[in-house]
Amino acid sequence: MPNNDNKLLDKKSLNKKVFFPVFSIVILAVIIGMTNNELLVEITRQIFYVSLSDFGWLYQLIAVSALVITCVFFFSRAGRIRLGGEHARPRFSMPATFAMALTGGIATGVVTYAVNEPVIYLGNIYGELSQQSFAAGSNEAAVFAMARSFHNWSFIPYAIYSIVGLMIGYMHYNRGMRFSISSTVAPVLGRHGDAPWVRGLIDVISVLAITLGLASSMGAGLALIGSGIQAQYGIASNPVTWLILTLVITSIFVISAVSGLKRGIRWLSSINAYVFYVFLAILVVVGPLTYILSLSTTSLGYWLNHLLSWSFDTKESGGEALVTWWTMYDWAIWVAYAPLMGLFLARISYGRTLREFLIINWVLPSAFGIVWFAIWGGSALKWQLDGTLDLISVVQEHGAVSGLWGFLQNIPLAGLLVPMAIFTLILSFATAADSMSATIATICTRNITADEESPKSQKIIWGLSISAIAYLMVAFGGGAQGVDGIKYLAAAGGFSVVFLFALILISAAKVLHGHIKGVPETDAEPEGSVATEGARNE
Repeated sequence: MPNNDNKLLDKKSLNKKVFFPVFSIVILAVIIGMTNNELLVEITRQIFYVSLSDFGWLYQLIAVSALVITCVFFFSRAGRIRLGGEHARPRFSMPATFAMALTGGIATGVVTYAVNEPVIYLGNIYGELSQQSFAAGSNEAAVFAMARSFHNWSFIPYAIYSIVGLMIGYMHYNRGMRFSISSTVAPVLGRHGDAPWVRGLIDVISVLAITLGLASSMGAGLALIGSGIQAQYGIASNPVTWLILTLVITSIFVISAVSGLKRGIRWLSSINAYVFYVFLAILVVVGPLTYILSLSTTSLGYWLNHLLSWSFDTKESGGEALVTWWTMYDWAIWVAYAPLMGLFLARISYGRTLREFLIINWVLPSAFGIVWFAIWGGSALKWQLDGTLDLISVVQEHGAVSGLWGFLQNIPLAGLLVPMAIFTLILSFATAADSMSATIATICTRNITADEESPKSQKIIWGLSISAIAYLMVAFGGGAQGVDGIKYLAAAGGFSVVFLFALILISAAKVLHGHIKGVPETDAEPEGSVATEGARNE
């Protein structure tokens, strides 16, 4: 037995077919950004318009398909399938799993936009209400703003994550296939999907997507933290400030990633989740609770009433400022994250039934997103409407991510809440980058199982590379919203993986169809066959 183990360890090496193509593209982007950042921004801008304007229909169709397939998995007999077989038991408690799933996926998004996005809609700052029948600043605009935020931050985007994680976990733990993204398309491609060049191509696309998506998230976080420090402490946001923040955040998440899943990531995500809960509790106490409950209830109805039209609108109805620059951008970054986020969710969900998996990774995060936006966004909208604050002017003067600080500086306990928000943002991105850089390193390593840690050197390399791109885009790619270059980068990440994601959805539908008709014979033997060790990558 020791000899066999040594042989396996000897085979665990750098997956050159994945590492070098992606790393070369990343390094090229860094070089272009350092020597001619305008060119880098222009390249990503062109990708943004081609992908989100010309292929907006595809993003909407796959987003709706992900939601429908996820719902059917949840409510059908397939939901009883247990990842790893009927005798498998979870490695982490439900609270710990939920904390890792929640904080590993949202990064700085909900903190960045919980105030800013509803306020931008309310004020029609970039033309988001240009094709609506009501006026900016009206009560109808407030209902619309909250409803649209619910649409962009709940059940549809989390279905995008969940369906990929569910497929990776099922194909690995229950079908005995490799712990890789390529396993998710096996039901469609069959044995062709097992060809080395196909597996390599899928892994390259997935790693490239998450690298660009993660860099864009970090860039948004840097912009927001920098604006917060400037608003609270008078320290100007400039390339030097952003560089210092980049080094701090990178150090935190690289150290945590090197510590491993059971220590660093679980510990960091638990702290991050508790900070989120404390923020919600504080705002419930100091915020306009009656208005929050009233607005959120009305907005839920408005959202559900418009769910179909919004879900299929490619900008012809809502307009480019609303649909392309917000909803399509959101779908692009969620799709970019989905393959590697799916690997992470599968790693932490062994022993769960598919229904439990979806409760933890789809239902609860979606409910959290609705509650978070209802409390934060509802408070901001109320105080904007009654004249307590003028957050619209703050955003108009200082950019799309600045409204949060105008909000926090003018509520009770501002001296505590602003530093706490800055800490939360740093922690939020560090948690997400922690899990994703570790997962990227896993994909770039041959012969590794779901319960093994990837090489520390790779975690460090990818952490530094992602941070470099993020810094360049936030420091030199501002634009009208102050984060235009970041949005361009996110769209590039999503577009690189959107067609692969469509294949994953077809595979999921095929697996689901088989289980609804009756468990396929091919499942009888492998079910539970990888309950402990899992199949190895090649």
